[in-house]
Amino acid sequence: MKRPSPGAVLEAVLERITYANEETGYTIARVATDRSGADLLTVVGPLLGAQPGESLRLTGRWGSHPQYGRQFEVFSYTTVLPATIQGIQRYLGSGLIKGIGPKMAERIVTHFGVDTLRVIEQEPTRLIEVHGLGKKRTQMIAAAWEEQKAIKEVMVFLQGVGVSTSLAVRIYKKYVDASISVVRNEPYRLAADVWGIGFKTADTIAQAVGIPHDSPQRVQAGIQYTLSEAADNGHCYLPEPNLIADAAQILQVPTDLVRTCLDELAAAEGVVREPVPNPSSEAGTIPAVYLVPFHRAETALAGNLLRLLNAKTDRMAAFDGVDWGKALAWLRTRTRTELADEQQQAVRLALTSKVAVLTGGPGCGKSFTVKSIITLAAAKKAKIVLAAPTGRAAKRLTELTGHPAVTVHRLLQLRPGGDAAFDRDNPIDADLIVIDESSMLDLILANKLVKAIPPGAHLLLVGDVDQLPSVGAGEVLRDVLAAATIPRVRLTHIFRQAQQSGVVVNAHRINAGQPPVFGQHPDFFLFPADEPQAAAELVVDVVAHRIPGRFGIKPRDIQVLTPMHRGPAGAGNLNTMLQQALAPYRDGAPERRHGARVFRVGDKVIQIRNNYDKGANGVFNGTVGIVTALSTVDRQLTVRTDEDEDLDYDFDELDELQHAYAITVHRSQGSEYPAVVIPITMNSYTMLQRNLIYTAVTRAKRLVVLVGSRKALAIAVRTASAGRRHTALTHRLHDRVTTRGS
Repeated sequence: MKRPSPGAVLEAVLERITYANEETGYTIARVATDRSGADLLTVVGPLLGAQPGESLRLTGRWGSHPQYGRQFEVFSYTTVLPATIQGIQRYLGSGLIKGIGPKMAERIVTHFGVDTLRVIEQEPTRLIEVHGLGKKRTQMIAAAWEEQKAIKEVMVFLQGVGVSTSLAVRIYKKYVDASISVVRNEPYRLAADVWGIGFKTADTIAQAVGIPHDSPQRVQAGIQYTLSEAADNGHCYLPEPNLIADAAQILQVPTDLVRTCLDELAAAEGVVREPVPNPSSEAGTIPAVYLVPFHRAETALAGNLLRLLNAKTDRMAAFDGVDWGKALAWLRTRTRTELADEQQQAVRLALTSKVAVLTGGPGCGKSFTVKSIITLAAAKKAKIVLAAPTGRAAKRLTELTGHPAVTVHRLLQLRPGGDAAFDRDNPIDADLIVIDESSMLDLILANKLVKAIPPGAHLLLVGDVDQLPSVGAGEVLRDVLAAATIPRVRLTHIFRQAQQSGVVVNAHRINAGQPPVFGQHPDFFLFPADEPQAAAELVVDVVAHRIPGRFGIKPRDIQVLTPMHRGPAGAGNLNTMLQQALAPYRDGAPERRHGARVFRVGDKVIQIRNNYDKGANGVFNGTVGIVTALSTVDRQLTVRTDEDEDLDYDFDELDELQHAYAITVHRSQGSEYPAVVIPITMNSYTMLQRNLIYTAVTRAKRLVVLVGSRKALAIAVRTASAGRRHTALTHRLHDRVTTRGS
């Protein structure tokens, strides 16, 4: 249907955004015009990126809503510089220019009047005339103004080709003066270079600047995008027929053209082709196509694990001839606990085998087994290093063992760009390295870790293989367990004390495909609610009132874990509702709207991408923290992470953060919370799988509350996990030839 031609232009100052949908861009806002006086007008439409205080030229049409009355429907907008003293003061005080807040804006405008913006742009040194502005701050304001001006020029071009404001800022920061040239001539570079711009956005831009639909540049970029999407879904490679079919469908081009462009891409070493065993049959191979980093990491990880396993030196040789009867008796006197047979086997294996895996479900004694291994190793003066993929998991490992643990990222001392301070040429000085929550290790991180372990050291991977696999590509723990070359122990005995816990008992029932039992334990509940919106409202009540009132657990220690992000009971909507309940708007308190989100001091937030340039050793996808400070003057907020590190985020970096009152189960891996609330509705039908519910339940330390549909829960429990990921690590580990990994 053809959109009616816009018939009106409205110039207004954006006062506040009352609603914004992050996925569609649809926004409801209140604006002021010269004619509206004290009364604000309602505007609706695509306004994501516009900030309160900005003067806007809105193109659209007037209409009437049956409930809300007269409003302006926006088709497009541009920002304009305000002309009145009041408008200039509001514009400068909005936090748009770093270094100017509302009070300083008032002082500047009082001094310069309607000439303010001309002074800032043409005579910025005169700002020093304003009381409270020194030379340093004046220079900062002038620089910020120039950057805003340059960004605005780029935005005018980018908005013309369909790029949102927030992405335009990122493009400008990446390419600066070359931004327009790159966008016009090499639009597919954006997908590789600029975080947040995927192939689809780059493709839309490419079409707008005239790149042909069947251009080899477009098709090759589409092939790499298809592989990248597969990696985001956990796959290390795609079988070539799958890749060609998927890419042809995404690109809407003939398969022959995709095949030709794939040949050219492989010849240019843009991808790697290699035959791997066919996982669906016992004989034969399939042609696998990898993105280069994943092929390099998979071959290197296998080679380095085999190198460690077969090393001629042994940094823990003291355990070769040990009398295990005496060693375990000594251990019993130290811990006052008898190890089960399978725990004893695990202790011996970890201390005598250079690579080993310890797996098992909750209540089976993994942590105590690890503590026993560390106690014996320490008795022989071994250098012990403990690590886990997340800050929460590292803290818990420290508490359980009494030995300091760090995150894998801190252990490796990752640097800007992602390179590690420790690698094969500069290995970690350790005799025994224990990695907990190893199901979270993706292929890339596991390769960096194993590469940094010195020959002769012992590596023990500990984790629950029945949990969800890593967020990143690969199934490292499962693949290593499936390789006959790697020694392993699986703990299966549930200890008596753990049998009193409804969390432990029901986790094992779910893992076995049996429904959880309710009413028999004081730490496991179901609150029925069949409608998703009713379930969402009940979740908020449970978190904000019921659990704190009955169990004394603070809302910030309660984690809502959802199967998916979208929908009424998804993480996105629940975060909005929980924020309103737990961190509502307070008059006079600073806040920052970014897209559809509003950030406030006290918000629980989560990092959603790896950023190697932030913090001491980078900040990583899944890192959780609390917003402790927010300054509209400095255009910055501060997050205190679970690792007790303070991280500063400029306002244009806020798309790296999401609220974390509710998070998806995938993002919760490796973490443990005093209480977990799990909404489960038929809306998330496609995600209802056994390992997802099992993972969610096992994140709880004291209490689990399920909220939602009994039918949805039954489906999840009886639905075995979806098909395996496309990986070839197990195959590579069967090859006993040790290769030098990259």
